[in-house]
Parts: sequence; C-alpha cells; structure tokens
Amino acid sequence: REILRKHGLVTVCEEAHCPNIPECWSGGTATFMVLGDTCTRGCRFCNVAKARNPLPLNPWEPKMLAMAVKELKLDYIVITSVDRDDLSDQGSGHFAECIRAIKEQDSNVLVEVLIPDFRGDADCLKKVVDAKPEVIAHNVETVRRLQDKVRDRRAGYEQSLRVLTNIKKMDRKIFTKSSIIVGFGETDDEVIETMQDLKDIGVDFLTIGQYLRPSSKHIEV
Repeated sequence: REILRKHGLVTVCEEAHCPNIPECWSGGTATFMVLGDTCTRGCRFCNVAKARNPLPLNPWEPKMLAMAVKELKLDYIVITSVDRDDLSDQGSGHFAECIRAIKEQDSNVLVEVLIPDFRGDADCLKKVVDAKPEVIAHNVETVRRLQDKVRDRRAGYEQSLRVLTNIKKMDRKIFTKSSIIVGFGETDDEVIETMQDLKDIGVDFLTIGQYLRPSSKHIEV
C-alpha cells in the first residue's frame, strides 16, 4: 500500500472491495487499475465508483506505474482499467502508453492487460495491440441471456466477442483471455455454450470467478 500511495496508483483489488486482498497481496500479487478510479458505466455487479464525467487522466501515470513495477521487482504485471466513454479514444492511447513505459524500462517484464470494449472501436483496440502486451484480456462477464441484467447496456455479448476476435486478426501472436462470473443465475448449459463461443473464436485462456455481492445495492447472488 505504501508503494502504491507513493506513486499515486490504485488497484482494482481495493476499488472493487475484493475479499481476496489478504491472500493476493500477501503473495505479492496485485492488479493495477489505470484511467482513474471512476467508471462511466454502471454494471450491476461492480463496486467501482461511477460518474458520467470522471476526473481528467493523470499524464504521469504510465511513468509512475513503470517505477512501481521496478520497485516491486515484478516480472509479470496485470493492468486493468475503468471504462472511459467520456474520452475520444476511450482511454486506449493511455493504455498503450502504460504498456510502452513498462517495456521501455525492462523489456523482460511480461504485461497482461484487461481492457474495456472501447465501444467496439477497432482503431482504439489497435492502439493497445500495437503496444505489444503479451496477453490482452477482455471479459464477457456472464452468459448471453444475462448480459442486460448484469452489465451496463452499452456493453454486450456480441460486442465483446468481436473485440476478442479482432485482437487475433490484428496480431495472432498475442494471447487472448476472457472471464465469466458465476452466481448470477446461469445454467450449466449456458456456461458450456459460453465456453464454446470463446473457444470458437480462438480465445487462449478462460477464467471463472464466483460472484460475491459487494453490497445490498448490487445484484443478488
């Protein structure tokens, strides 16, 4: 925490009130969150702060992030972000700058990014792809039937599949990854269908998490 505060950085671990912080942080694992700590979307499972017009980006964040990676002696870093629909490029250029800053400091550090959908804009996506992270992740979050119930209406199952498909079209060497959360009322068959959909478009990695309700205001388990 002291290192994060010194460099003015935030983690999704804290912002989302993740209950696994003691386990992960004691093992030296944290997921950095860039583009600020306030999201422009309102997914019904997420506890990150929300606003229509968040604060401007911190232009020093990429450099500060690279310095923190060096100080923590990380050899693998995961970077995620809030959605920034208020920005002309959805924050994709800032994402790319963060990747390049880390790589310029130490080309041996492996970088995984968990990106928003950038509203399906291929030009925004290409900025991240061209920065050459080893892994680009984008989460479909839940099964097709529950998308509108769980996610912000600006997101969508097909749009997320297109993002993952386009990453492979732009650079087949980059590993792709997605994730679903279980506990929203999905059936076994729907989970298997989602797995098959992701496999069909060449997604390399799939993770499955258990939904834990952040507060009484959020969707029930």
